Amino acid sequence: MNQASTAGPASGAIDMFARTRERFFIPDGVRYFDGNSLGLMPKAVQLNASNVITHEWGHGLIHSWHDAEWRTLPQRTGAKIAALIGAQPQQVIACDSTSVNLFKVLVAAVRLRSGRKTIVTDADAFPTDLYIVDQVAKLFGLTVVAVPASQMFQRLGRDVAAVVLTHVDYRSAEIYDMQTYTQAAHAAGALIVWDLSHTAGGVPCDLDGCEADFAVGCGYKYLNGGPGAPAYLYAAARHVAACQQPLAGWFGHAKPFDFAQQYRPAEGTDRFLCGTNPVLGLSVLSLALDLFDDVSLDDIRATSRRLTQTFIDLVDAQLAPHGFDVASPRDAARRGSHVSLRHPQGYGVMQELAKRRFIGDFRTPDYMRFGFAPLYNTGEEVAELVGAIDDIMTTHAWDQAAYRQRRDFT
Repeated sequence: MNQASTAGPASGAIDMFARTRERFFIPDGVRYFDGNSLGLMPKAVQLNASNVITHEWGHGLIHSWHDAEWRTLPQRTGAKIAALIGAQPQQVIACDSTSVNLFKVLVAAVRLRSGRKTIVTDADAFPTDLYIVDQVAKLFGLTVVAVPASQMFQRLGRDVAAVVLTHVDYRSAEIYDMQTYTQAAHAAGALIVWDLSHTAGGVPCDLDGCEADFAVGCGYKYLNGGPGAPAYLYAAARHVAACQQPLAGWFGHAKPFDFAQQYRPAEGTDRFLCGTNPVLGLSVLSLALDLFDDVSLDDIRATSRRLTQTFIDLVDAQLAPHGFDVASPRDAARRGSHVSLRHPQGYGVMQELAKRRFIGDFRTPDYMRFGFAPLYNTGEEVAELVGAIDDIMTTHAWDQAAYRQRRDFT
């Protein structure tokens, strides 16, 4: 398991992250704290995408499925992600969206525990996870027990087929102990599915070491794969041969170009593929993942902890008098790579921040989220952010008529 150091990053790591920052396109004047929602664009992506479109597609045409290895993009991209989440390469495949992948692995998990009648999940999970859990339960005639994560242990009876839990909470950034929850699920005979959307690239985890069963996650947050980037899924090798996923598409077939009328699943996690590979998205995500090649997960975690702690300390010193509450764990070991503040005027504050080119995001009812991506955020930016919020509150710049009408996308 990639254990994170409790100390701050070494000077060499700080220099390394200064170099990785240079590999991103950052618009002039922008201080970006939304990597927990959409990562910055790596500079190399623009040239790479042009190459894929112009040469691989434009000139290579159909031959690029072999010549440019389009056919193996899900496996090769998945292997890069596996290195960030504590998994063997063959257990991770990049494909589809987080929601679709959650549906696939949860159905597989429920089928592996046939006869059990309950799915347990976190009542405060990201809504799409709750929607998917509910739909799977309806399909199989199961009951959903949705309770706060801290209460899940008490609901793990012998009728539980699967547990679905986010590793890093999307609102508060609280980290739920993977080993503890996984062991509790297994003690009840259940399987566990982890959502790593706010984990990979920001917080180390060890799926294999914790003996997790399944996991899913997105490619567009700390992995910097771009808007709508392909997601990924993890299936523990011990389960895969028996897994029956519900979306039996031709790329998940053992011999897709035999064009057989009857479905026969491929070996390994390839069976979780469905339709044709989204080549453009996978190519961009695969290249973006190369930015992690020469940095360690320990240094990423140490830098994340330093940035989030600096922010919290400055909030306590400068923003607490304005009524801001820190909604994220103060114990760094339990905190992911973003920090949430709560304030009744949070929406207006975030709109004014955006006007001043400080980018974070807002989540209802009053959460102001700020993501700190070690690959490109700096301590100096953190201080500027807190200073801007302080000024907004002092001058009442948040109190504008335009900010009282909330937009659909925040």
